[in-house]
Amino acid sequence: MYHSSRRDFLRYSAAGVSSLAIGASPLLGNEVPSDLPPVRRITTGPKHHWFGYYDKWQFSEDNRFVLSNQVDFEHRSPTGDDAIKVGMVDTDNGDKWIELGETNAWGWQQGCMLQWVPNRPHEVIWNDREGDRFVSHILNVETNEKRTLPYPIYNVSPDGKYAVTTDFARLNDRRPGYGYAGLPDKNKAVGAPEDTGLWIVDLDTGERKLIMSLAQAVEVPFEGSERLGFTDDSLHWFNHLLFNTDGTRIWFLQRWTIGRGWATRAFTINPDGTDPYVLDPYGQTSHFIWRDPEHVMAWAWHPSSGHKFYLYKDHTNEVHPVGREVMTHNGHNTYLPMSDNEWVLNDTYPDSSRLQHPYLYHIPTNRKVPLGHFLSPSEYKGEWRCDTHPRASRDGRTVCIDSPHEMGRQLYLIDVGEIVG
Repeated sequence: MYHSSRRDFLRYSAAGVSSLAIGASPLLGNEVPSDLPPVRRITTGPKHHWFGYYDKWQFSEDNRFVLSNQVDFEHRSPTGDDAIKVGMVDTDNGDKWIELGETNAWGWQQGCMLQWVPNRPHEVIWNDREGDRFVSHILNVETNEKRTLPYPIYNVSPDGKYAVTTDFARLNDRRPGYGYAGLPDKNKAVGAPEDTGLWIVDLDTGERKLIMSLAQAVEVPFEGSERLGFTDDSLHWFNHLLFNTDGTRIWFLQRWTIGRGWATRAFTINPDGTDPYVLDPYGQTSHFIWRDPEHVMAWAWHPSSGHKFYLYKDHTNEVHPVGREVMTHNGHNTYLPMSDNEWVLNDTYPDSSRLQHPYLYHIPTNRKVPLGHFLSPSEYKGEWRCDTHPRASRDGRTVCIDSPHEMGRQLYLIDVGEIVG
């Protein structure tokens, strides 16, 4: 269970909590690493803490406060009655936990969409359930002023004015761990409903507009649809929605059932619902991040090079591998802030030794820099697995991960300042 310096490794081994043999990691051979960056835990048990997905702001603008979810149990699906706390850790005050509220709308992979609202330095937003509807709360952490919007959110635009969202009841039915329990999917038996899909929510007024229904998405043709079992009878849903860096386009995944599995195609669309474009039609798009207003880096299959990270240019067929021989496994990828898009922050799923490997990849030099090797015990699997989901501070000098290698899932900070200069 080593993750920092030789001293840290020996301390944890002496404490009797290490279950990892030296040399188990294929990245390290038989050497105990002495050059991994410093790591510190900022949350502690007996309660469990995690943030979830990697594509939203966890750090406050001044990098002092780190958002987190807090839960009393692990290793089972949440029910509609399971509430969790939301809060933030004050890293300048002894890593003090500051409770902000709670929620009955959450999943293991993306939490409750807790995030700082861009362009509004002291506001955070998260989803909840009130009666027979999902909602979202916006809280000013300085004044404690709170207001509730009548709809949940998924991703917030860079100017902080709008959010894009989807049907969390349907998402929970199709992909547990990403949607929310507590409300049924009213279109459960309908393949591509007309009244659900993608919405834009105005964060000032709370108004919501449907910009693409699932029924409309099914009508958009694409090459390979027959091969991928794309029919009206399939059950369709949307997942993984993300504004580009200037808020002019939204990337999202449309998924549909094939037997016991599913296939995927990647769309981009204008926030008003116009100009939908199928950017990846090959059926296996996974994690992604916008590099700039026109380019998306995503793990996918492409006939040119198979399974790789690719850089796609919107509205075109331009596709180029990224880290072809270095970033060879699917992970949760972002561009490190303040690095001119030269550094990619990424991770891996557990390897054969149940180790997860967050790392940095430097594009100009084709260099991969390990940030640690964290044990994920075997009970962390399926819906309630604990991916590291590395997330960077605003200045790009600190990385936060979720990891269950010590006392259940907790938050850890990794200092990457010396690596990125």
